[in-house]
Amino acid sequence: METTQKTGLVVSAHSADFVWRAGGAIALHSARGYAVTVVCLSYGERGESAKLWRQPGMTLERVKAEREKEARAAAEILGVADIQFWDLGDYPITLNDDALFRLVDVYRAIHPAFMLTHSKRDIYNHDHPAVSDFAQNARITAQAHGHNPGQKVLGAPPVFLFEPHQPEQCDWKPNVLLDIGPVWEKKRAAIECMAGQEHLWEYYTRVALQRGAQAARNSDKAIKYGEGYEAVFPHVTETLA
Repeated sequence: METTQKTGLVVSAHSADFVWRAGGAIALHSARGYAVTVVCLSYGERGESAKLWRQPGMTLERVKAEREKEARAAAEILGVADIQFWDLGDYPITLNDDALFRLVDVYRAIHPAFMLTHSKRDIYNHDHPAVSDFAQNARITAQAHGHNPGQKVLGAPPVFLFEPHQPEQCDWKPNVLLDIGPVWEKKRAAIECMAGQEHLWEYYTRVALQRGAQAARNSDKAIKYGEGYEAVFPHVTETLA
């Protein structure tokens, strides 16, 4: 079903990634009327839920349920219009053709004005670059006129790669710095929903302060909190100012 409302798409490998790495962008665009869809391909139930696994009697299904509960609470704070949990496994994630065509259908259903996903490299988490390639491959397929010819093909939404945990080791270089100061309190509240990874709360607060300082340095604005992104494609604009 087509919509005239502006939309955005976030393809998140695990159920917390969209919060740490793109929560500010989601909240900003949601506040401006965008309907943002978040696709969580995995719960992160094996590799990113150590605190939950330390609890006596923990099971895989309970971990998944807790991770989904946390992510839904965070998504509500950020203003996510639609959050989906595909449960494709974790460490390693399973990205087959069925999942690819399912994501193509999402692209064509919402026709996002932009797409956010993971960096092209991440030596600490191979699920992340796999998802980056997967999400971009689905975007290309959604642009193909020969794929499901009765559907409206996707245009060319810009793709922005959000920050990996250790960017220096992942060849990730931000060339877009987003001022998230107006929605920082929402992002911090969403971060605090992720109880299973409490050790990352302050880390990603420091990241936001660092990117904010860099954004201020590259502008004439007083910016405190920011998010960094690496644009995949050239920007097409009518002016340079």
